[in-house]
Amino acid sequence: LIWLAQEPTWGSSGAGSIENITVGTYPPAVVLPARPPAELLVNPWDIVLCSSGTLIACENALVVLVIWQNPALRAPMFLLIGSLALADLLAGLGLVLHFTFAYLLRSDSAQLLTVGLVVASFSASVFSLLAITIDRYLSLYYALTYNSERTATFTYTMLVLLWGVSLCLGLLPVTGVNCLGQEANCSVIWPLTKNNVAVLSISFLLLFGLMLQLYVQICKIVMRHAHQIALQHHFLAASPHYVTTRKGVSTLAIILGTFAACWMPFTVYSLIADYTYPRLYTYATLVPATYNSVINPVIYAFRNQEIQKALWLVCCGCIPASVTQRARTPSDV
Repeated sequence: LIWLAQEPTWGSSGAGSIENITVGTYPPAVVLPARPPAELLVNPWDIVLCSSGTLIACENALVVLVIWQNPALRAPMFLLIGSLALADLLAGLGLVLHFTFAYLLRSDSAQLLTVGLVVASFSASVFSLLAITIDRYLSLYYALTYNSERTATFTYTMLVLLWGVSLCLGLLPVTGVNCLGQEANCSVIWPLTKNNVAVLSISFLLLFGLMLQLYVQICKIVMRHAHQIALQHHFLAASPHYVTTRKGVSTLAIILGTFAACWMPFTVYSLIADYTYPRLYTYATLVPATYNSVINPVIYAFRNQEIQKALWLVCCGCIPASVTQRARTPSDV
């Protein structure tokens, strides 16, 4: 990773060689040989992260554009999906900018800003996922009053809070909470301190626990509603409604399982490791975490019928009959 590993060195043997040089506070993972900038050696893992950032930015930019341009997509649910897409978009841009600045600009100040952007945007992404979970729970638990003015106010409050907290977390490295000049305090992500990363990791585990509890409650509500409908209409267990309800519960499990599979390895690793650990371990856990921002639009945006309609209108100016006529089922929860 651009932000981790051992001190960068230059060196070769023979005539005209340049002896090993340690670059003070320069990012430890970036290895720059004594050649023109066009021939800089690039860590392949950094290329993977930069490529992931590009894909994340492009994919989520499409979601943000569709929601921004379509006045019909102003319900609380779509605002939260837009917040998630915007956070992931900024995360992707942050990965690309950090790669660019680390290999070209070579400035500690610039890298502190981009690290702050990455931390703030990924934090906003996780908080947005929690906000979406809360919104889905409320839409089922208070089904009759969900579309009231109070729901919209609550949604705006959540958005202000999640972006405010995320911005504060992102500003910590810039305002001095970093390990520049204090290598012993460095975490697996340069230049974040071990305490800073520990707070982020513990916060993630708490948020994951809250999301797990909310999804368990959502599953209970969905199954209870399905049971009540089955009793009223004398449906059999193999009825289409039962099948779609079971599919909806399975979808919730996939959502939570994907989130945990992407973020949990890096969260646990960052709690127990520090800058002395092999950087390969950090790459192996951080890269899957970034993939969560690639998967989010597929789960939360592209599967939504209203967003699908807007995408078809943007792409080809028409809406296929299969999309228009598809009924909403519990699997869309």
